[in-house]
Formats: sequence, structure tokens, C-alpha cells
Amino acid sequence: MSSEDLQKINERAWDIVARSKYVHDVEQDVASLSAGGTSLMSHERRLLGNLSSWCQRAIHLQCSHGLDALSLWKLGAREVVGIDISAAMLDLAQRKAHMMSAPATWIHSDVLEVPANLNATADLVYTGKGALPWVTDLERWAAVIVRLLKPGGRLYVFEGHPLNWVWEPEASDFRLRPDVGDYFTAELRANRDFPASGLEQAAGSGGPVSRAIERQWTLGEVVTKLAEAGLTLERLEEHPEQYWPLFRDIPEGMVARLPHTFSLLMRKQAQPS
Repeated sequence: MSSEDLQKINERAWDIVARSKYVHDVEQDVASLSAGGTSLMSHERRLLGNLSSWCQRAIHLQCSHGLDALSLWKLGAREVVGIDISAAMLDLAQRKAHMMSAPATWIHSDVLEVPANLNATADLVYTGKGALPWVTDLERWAAVIVRLLKPGGRLYVFEGHPLNWVWEPEASDFRLRPDVGDYFTAELRANRDFPASGLEQAAGSGGPVSRAIERQWTLGEVVTKLAEAGLTLERLEEHPEQYWPLFRDIPEGMVARLPHTFSLLMRKQAQPS
């Protein structure tokens, strides 16, 4: 499958779930943010700190419907730019930003083709929460991040731990998934959790079901490609918390014994004075 075909398949999938699921959350998301709420988890807020002290522009790669990007604005970023492959998702993000009079710009683009006019404009590049499985070329992805960052700018990734890839999400304890070779597999596969569940619901009974195609990157691959691209590691943490309730039937105490998310904070070197 070509990267262009893969992009079209996934763009269609995310457009469908935007119109069938996330469209119903617009007013609720705006109300929550306006009341001081946030979609950012405690580890994200701790590691990012008060963005008003250092972040003029935050660029959110694969921003979905804009909730996390607007949360970065509420955390202190003076303006936010969201990039996403789904025009339908960006329409929802734009509606939220308009309702809040937020200084936000939304750009319809593949994450590997972000426009060059954004080069060296970001104090913060933010991504994660299910973004990485849709990246098709990790080396090109890392290069995009480096060119977007200002000298001294930071990358923050808060993502599902790639070890989640191997576990059967519908089991009542941790069992290896029968459809996954191992942690190190590089093969593409049809997504089975989300957006698959949203696509099935949107199709209804008897209708054709769209699909989304993903792949997993190991933690070592992610950190190494970013370091090779020129970023310096500041913090790498693994967390037991889930950002999405993937293991609904496994007891909470058992779930907490393994990592399910990670935080990665890296910096682009400042230019010598």
C-alpha cells in the first residue's frame, strides 16, 4: 500500500468519526474550557508548567478536534496552531476556537507535509494521545518537528506506551494479542479499538464499514529518531495512567502495574551567541 493510499484511507476514517462522534462534544468542550477545565493530564501540566512564561506559539501536530490545542492556550500559550489530516476534525476545532475567541489557526495537512512558513516559529511542538500510530515515516516526522521549533524550543510528547500494542484489550487479564507478532513488529494493521468502534457505529447495521490503518513504533525508535534529528533529551518518564480506557475489563490494580503512557520532553539547541 502506498503512503498516499494509506493517507486517504485514514483521512476518510477520521472524517467519519468527527461527523458521527465528536460533533456532539463541541458545546460541552467549550463549556469545560471556559470554566477552567482542561483535557491535559496531570503529568502534562506538571512537565509543561505555566506556558505563559515561555510559550508564544504552540504547534499541535495531529490536533484532532482541537481540545488539547485549546487546553495549551488555556495553560498560557499565547497562540496555538493545529495541524491535522482530517478537515472534518479541523472544522470542529475552528468552531470551538470561534466560540471562545481563541487565537488559534487550523491547517489541513499530513503531519509529514507541514507548510514551510511555520518553520522556526514554535516555542513548543506538542503531540501524542494516539498520534504516533498514524505516522508513516518516523525519520521524516522528527525532521518536521526540528524545522518547526525555534532554537531553544521544546518538543513534548504524551503518548500511549507502545507496550500496549501487544496486549489483548478485551481480556480480563494481560494476555498477548493473537493478531500481533511482537513488540518489535513493523507491520501495518487495521485498527481494532478506536476509531474502529466509531466507524462501526457510524456504518450502522449492514452498512459498509470504513477502516483505519496503523502501525506501532517502539519507545527506542521514537527517542532515537528525534535525537538523530538534533534534539536533546530533557525528560523521559513512563506512567501507569491511561489517557484512554483501553483495558476496561482488567482490574485497576493490575493495570497500574505496567506502563500505559509516557512523557518525552526534548529541546532544540539554542543558537550560539
